[in-house]
Amino acid sequence: MSGHSKWHTIKHKKGALDAKRGKIFTKLIKEITVAARVGGSGNIDDNARLRKAVTDAKGQNMPNDTIDRAIKRGTGELEGVNYEEITYEGYGIGGVAVLVETMTDNRNRTVAELRHLFSKNGGNLGEAGSVAWMFDKKGYIVVDKEAKPEDELFELVIEAGADDLQDEGDVFEIYTAPENFDAVEKALKSSGIEPQAAEVSMIPQNYIKLEGTDAQKMLKLYDAIDDNDDVQKVYANFDIDESEME
Repeated sequence: MSGHSKWHTIKHKKGALDAKRGKIFTKLIKEITVAARVGGSGNIDDNARLRKAVTDAKGQNMPNDTIDRAIKRGTGELEGVNYEEITYEGYGIGGVAVLVETMTDNRNRTVAELRHLFSKNGGNLGEAGSVAWMFDKKGYIVVDKEAKPEDELFELVIEAGADDLQDEGDVFEIYTAPENFDAVEKALKSSGIEPQAAEVSMIPQNYIKLEGTDAQKMLKLYDAIDDNDDVQKVYANFDIDESEME
């Protein structure tokens, strides 16, 4: 390992734990519903966001009829809850920037719960625009080191439209412009490589190193926010040693 775990590496590693909690189904169903609604189509061939949501759901073994119902609620064929997408911003331990993407049917409940979670765990909810400028929207793909030699993988992804490939110890991390994400993911799968993680994400421009109790408190805050039913994704710019992770 490289010795460090940035927030997205941490998120990638705890993915299996999240799945066991059962929370992930709720989040995926919301994403499918909203993707079908805002994308204007329940057809995955015409709706890239929906296609990604359905792929993620199938990756978690979600039953097809559950996926179909979520799509139909999004397109209006079935009655369902109308979710609103809202991003909240705040600060964690040591001035760590935190972005929280939510889908909610009650924004008053959501903001009250998030304010409570931040303050209870040593952070605070900020104003809109307070930390969003510290992040860039990018395609983010994780590939196992054993998948392909670095020079071959680099050539493959750059040719497909990737911006960068980084060595992160036991994995390679690939970054793309959001509009090139699909093409790069497709190129990897066509060459027989199944990514360990693949998403369009908010990537921090720089990181704040945390140690000891600060690291533990930040992970506790991150988990508390991530565990909230209205929260879809949490992004933060902390960097923590592998030993602290354990």
